[in-house]
Amino acid sequence: MRVCSLSSVKNRIVLGQPLNFSVRDSDRTLLLARGQVIADEAQLDALLRRGALVEVHELTEAMRPGGPRAGHVAMRRERLTAEWDRGLQDVRNALSATPDRLADALSGTTELMLSLIDCSPEMALAQVVRQPETASGHYGVNHSLHAATACHAAARYLGWGPDDQRRAFQAALTMNLGMLDLQARLSSQVSPLTSMQREAIQAHPIRSVEMLDAAGIDDRDWLDAVLQHHEVPDGSGYPHGLNDVGELAEMLRYADIYTARLSSRANRPAMSAAQAGRELHQMAAQSPLAAALIKAFGIFPPGSVVRLASGEVGLVVRNGDKAHRPMVSALTNANGEPRHTPVLRDSSRDDHAVVALLPAHASPIRLSDERIAALIAGT
Repeated sequence: MRVCSLSSVKNRIVLGQPLNFSVRDSDRTLLLARGQVIADEAQLDALLRRGALVEVHELTEAMRPGGPRAGHVAMRRERLTAEWDRGLQDVRNALSATPDRLADALSGTTELMLSLIDCSPEMALAQVVRQPETASGHYGVNHSLHAATACHAAARYLGWGPDDQRRAFQAALTMNLGMLDLQARLSSQVSPLTSMQREAIQAHPIRSVEMLDAAGIDDRDWLDAVLQHHEVPDGSGYPHGLNDVGELAEMLRYADIYTARLSSRANRPAMSAAQAGRELHQMAAQSPLAAALIKAFGIFPPGSVVRLASGEVGLVVRNGDKAHRPMVSALTNANGEPRHTPVLRDSSRDDHAVVALLPAHASPIRLSDERIAALIAGT
C-alpha cells in the first residue's frame, strides 16, 4: 500500500464534505473510509498530529479527469500553487526519511507529484523555470524536484511508457540523495571547493545508491542510473570513469545540468531557458535525449515573460507546435498599457511572434505565483 502524509493533501479537504480518499493512522490502520467526513478543524488537527496517512492510489484516482473530483477541476486549478508548495514539502520529507521509511515515502511523494504534473504539465514546467516566489529553503530539495520534473517531461516527450516515466522521475529525484545538504551549502558558497567537499561530490553517486539500497530499492535500472549520472562516454566522468553509460543515466545528467543553470547561485545569476538550452545543445548536439529535454521545455517555456511583434507583453502559458512559437497570454496592449482581461495570442502568427524574452520583473503587472497558475490553468 502506497501512502503519503495527510498534511501534504490538507488543501484538498473540505470540512464537512465526503472525503475522496481513505485516511489511515501512522501504522496503516483505517481511520476514515472514502466518503466519510472530517467534521471540523479540531478533528483535522488531531489527525495531522497523529501523522495520518492517505492511500496514494485513491488520491491519484481523485485527481484524474472523470474521477471523484472531476467536478472540482476549476477549484483544484485555482489551488495549484498551494498544492505545489505542499508537494515540495512532501518531497523534502521523503528525501529526509529514515531508511525504514524511505521507499514508501519516495513512492508516495512520486504519486503525489505525478498527479500534480498530470493536472497541469505547463504549471510543472513553470515551477522549474520561474523558481516560484513561495519556494523557499533547501536548494538540494528544490533542485531534485526540478530535475525530476525535467526528466519526466523529456520522457513523456519521447513517448516512454508510464513505468519508464515514473522511473525517470524517481531516479532524478534521488540522484543527489547522498549530498543534499552539501548542495544547499554550495549554492551560497563563493569560495573554492575544499578537498573534503570535492571528495564528497565525487562519491555522492555511490552514497546515493547505498542509501537507496539500504531502503530496499531494488530496481536495477533506477540504481544504475543514479550511480552513472555523472559518467560520460569518453570516460572522464565519475565515480568510476565508465565509457558505457545507460540511457536513463544520460538523461539524468542532462536534466541535472539544465535545471542547475536555471537556478541562481551565489557566484552567478540564473540563466534563461533559452540560454540553458543553447548550452546544453552545444554540449550534446547529437543526443536525442538532450534534444527531447530542450524541446519539452521549449525556447520560451510556460512561465516566461515575452514581448510580441505587436508590442504586447505577455506570459507564456503553453508550448506551441514549434519550440519558438508558444501560446502567450497578452497582459498589455500594443502601447504597453495593462489589460484588464488578458488575451490569448498564438505566436506562430507573424504579428504576434515572440521578439524578445524579458526578465520576470519586466512584467507590467505583478505576477504572483497564484496569478501565473490562474493564467496557465485558464488556457
